[in-house]
Amino acid sequence: MFQVITRSTPVIRLLAPRGAVLVEAVRGRKTRTDPKAKSKEGRIKTPPPVDPVEMVVLRERFTEYDLIMRALRLEFKEEMLRKRYEEEVGSLAEERAKQEAEEHRSLMTWNQEENLRMLKIRELRVQKEVEAAEIKKTEAAILREQAMESFVKEKGEEIMRIQEEAKSFINLENLDQRIEEALDNPKNYNFAIDKDGRVVKRTVLQCRLLQT
Repeated sequence: MFQVITRSTPVIRLLAPRGAVLVEAVRGRKTRTDPKAKSKEGRIKTPPPVDPVEMVVLRERFTEYDLIMRALRLEFKEEMLRKRYEEEVGSLAEERAKQEAEEHRSLMTWNQEENLRMLKIRELRVQKEVEAAEIKKTEAAILREQAMESFVKEKGEEIMRIQEEAKSFINLENLDQRIEEALDNPKNYNFAIDKDGRVVKRTVLQCRLLQT
């Protein structure tokens, strides 16, 4: 069912039967449970030989290297602590304090100038708003006055029209005269008109009155 292919070549893959599963052999690490190889069953591990002179030289060099590195670390640490001390309580701290004070004064001066500039802008804006409000108030008063004048004029015209119409009203003085005029000129409003407002049909009474 399984076929092991040691060398994977295109020719072998093409010639292999299709029903079989190709498993390629791959070398890898052994597990803990695998037995020792037959070629290494009788081998005895022996440590490599150590030259005493070389060991002494290497130990001296390692000690020298350790001392040099420790001295360098201490030197760098001392320099860092010295810089920190100078920044906190030394001359650098005084210089930094002076710079901060000067920067604070310059910032306060700039703040005052900015406040004055904003105050002028605010006063100008408030003045413009007051002027605009006064203009709107004046325009509203003018409009109210014009509206009142037009209202008074309209009412005056209406009074004059009513006074003119009152001359034709019926009263005790012209009652007999108006009755005679109504009898002499009878009117019948019972008639029909078309869309153009022309009379198209009159009542019998109107026709009789026209004939008489």
